[in-house]
Amino acid sequence: MGHPHPSTAGRFLGRGAIDAKGPAVALLAGIRTAAEAEPGIADGSSVLIQAVAGEEGGAKRTISTRPLVRRGFVGRLNIFCEPTGLRYLPRASAAATALVRVEGRDAIDDRPDRGHNATVLLGFLAQHLARSLSPPAGGSVCIGGIHTGALHNRVYGTGELLVNIAYPSQDEGRRLELALEERLGDGLARFARCFSEVPAYALTAADAASVTRLEWLKHGLPTLASTDPGCEALVEGGAGIGRWRDDEPAFACDAIWMHDVPGSFTAVLGPGDLALNHAHAPEEFADIGELEDFASAIARLLVGFARARAERRDGRP
Repeated sequence: MGHPHPSTAGRFLGRGAIDAKGPAVALLAGIRTAAEAEPGIADGSSVLIQAVAGEEGGAKRTISTRPLVRRGFVGRLNIFCEPTGLRYLPRASAAATALVRVEGRDAIDDRPDRGHNATVLLGFLAQHLARSLSPPAGGSVCIGGIHTGALHNRVYGTGELLVNIAYPSQDEGRRLELALEERLGDGLARFARCFSEVPAYALTAADAASVTRLEWLKHGLPTLASTDPGCEALVEGGAGIGRWRDDEPAFACDAIWMHDVPGSFTAVLGPGDLALNHAHAPEEFADIGELEDFASAIARLLVGFARARAERRDGRP
């Protein structure tokens, strides 16, 4: 996970410190605390821990939590560990990733007019999509990386542009997929008009539509909107965990695979903040205090859940 930095007492630095090796250790500590505080916690209740590989890549439907959910490894109350500032979030957005690919022919720098300039074409399309593709409320559009080549004296005829679209509902996801396809067509037509009279790019303009194609690396993924008054009362009242504001956008995570599981409540909960704690970056960090707070929240949640089940089992109101 990392180690406490010598000049920053009580802080762990390194990839995974907050997302999510640090919280995983805190989760285990919280379970131990709950078991010590409530010796009979296992009577009528059980705790299932899933530590999966590739939860980011799991959105491509190959690995991660999805196959476990499909095999029935779910609970009445399901907590997905992601940084939420210790607020429970009963929603999760999803994302579609588009790959815009140009497959033309190369040329040398002395005769740029004889090749398809994928760099100029993809750069134009990136700007066009950035200006014309509006994100939905609670979603986002990210114009990602462009790659053609690294040489200064070559016209690259092939290249790729990545676009990531986060959406709060499946209806919005479908709308944005159609919108991107339409805006891409508009962008290709505009490029043809703008560069048809420029000698170095006239061939690229003439063939822009035929050498460019759109491929969806992932799309059509579900979103999560979980509700259960009883479980929510347990999380808020019993465990004292605050709720993520309803007007604050959710984010994408593996919790989406619980979207159609009956008889269960799912929430995302964890310490820290993806942005403030620099998740996914070399300077990622987690403070010991926030990990301890998360462990305490998990312990309260488990004890409250076990006591509530015991009361129902004994016929108490």
